[in-house]
Formats: sequence, C-alpha cells, structure tokens
Amino acid sequence: MSLSKKLKTFLQKNGATEVGYADIKDCSPKKELDKGVVFYITYPKKIIKNMQNAPTQEYVNELVSINARLDKLGMKCEEFLIDNGYDAYAQTKKRLGTDFGENNSFELPHKTLATRAGLGWIGKSALFTTSKFGSALRISSVLTNAPLDIGNPILKSKCGKCMECMDACPGGAISGKEWNYKLKRNEFYDDKKCEKYALKISYENLGKEDTVCGKCIYACPHTQKYIKRL
Repeated sequence: MSLSKKLKTFLQKNGATEVGYADIKDCSPKKELDKGVVFYITYPKKIIKNMQNAPTQEYVNELVSINARLDKLGMKCEEFLIDNGYDAYAQTKKRLGTDFGENNSFELPHKTLATRAGLGWIGKSALFTTSKFGSALRISSVLTNAPLDIGNPILKSKCGKCMECMDACPGGAISGKEWNYKLKRNEFYDDKKCEKYALKISYENLGKEDTVCGKCIYACPHTQKYIKRL
C-alpha cells in the first residue's frame, strides 16, 4: 500500500470524513514543506437539521468539539509522517492562535489546501463546500515534504446561479459573486459584515456575543441534500 493510501486509511480510522493531498510549493508558509494533507469532519445531520434559527447551542458545542478533534487528528498525522521519515507541521488552532490578520484569515487557509486537493470548492458564502456534504463540515491541514499523490485542483465554483446562502444572510456579507482560485475572499464576501451580524444573532440566540451564525451552512442546497439523505 502506498504512503498516500496508508495515511488516508489512518486518518479516516481516527475520525476524518475525507482526506486529500495538495501541491503547495508556491504558497507554503514553510518553504521546505511543499505538500499539504487536508482533512475534514462533518457535522452530524441531526445538529444541522435543527438550525432553521441558527445559531443553536448544540451547533456551537459541536463546532468546539470538532475543532478539538481536528487538532488531535492533525497531531496524529504529523506524528505518522515523522515516524515514516518525513518532516511535517500540523496547522492546529493552538499553533496558529487566534490572530487571523486583517481579513480574518490564516496565511495558508485550510480551505485553500482543500480546493487544491480537489475535495471541493469555495461557496459564495466563502465556506468550503462539497457536493456530498455542502458546507456542513470543518477542515484542518498538515504541511509536509512527503511524496504524496496530489489531487486534481478545483479552480472555480460549482455554485452556478444559486443564491440560497446570499438570500439567507441577514448581514449582507455575501455578494453573490462566484469564487475562482484567482479571486481574493474580500472581492466576493465581506467578513466584517458577517462578524457584525454574528455577534448580534449569537447574543439573541445564545445569550452571549460570539462570531458564530451558521445560516449560510443550513441554507446551502448541498447541505440540505446531505441532511435529508438516508
């Protein structure tokens, strides 16, 4: 079995829903690490089904839980690669910290690796989106120099004329413009408007201000297909 297959099997046995590999030699924050391992964990259907009036407390609790599991999975991936003789660096939340920069984004976002690995695209909501799960998922990644089988990058949106997430966003953060790999996030999505509304709605629904909402996740037709699928 190849290293790529062994690693994917290992990560899925430890909780990953899907795994992919990306070429990042032109954008890696650590130049000696030119490959990316990216993986995601999906939200349970029952939690997303109850998000007609998002955000809900169970959604926030699950978000925190998934983030913790992704960090553990990242460290397991890092250890696996090092044990196999390669360098690796897990991009965990603990390591990256809470300083997202001016545009609320890390230097090399997980979803950039995910599109380069061919796992999905960036929706009009600026969330990573897949045909199978919509945007009802969270992602993490590991940088490495291991010789992995790189996926075929997805370079443009598959949202088409759909405007469900834009119509569902009371904060007006979503412009409706389709993403492509050359487009910067702030050219089609306003993170400041998203944050402002999230603080308001989280206080109304949860009793405290937080930068969580989830209305666009619930609205995505691909998410709806996921939660309705038997």
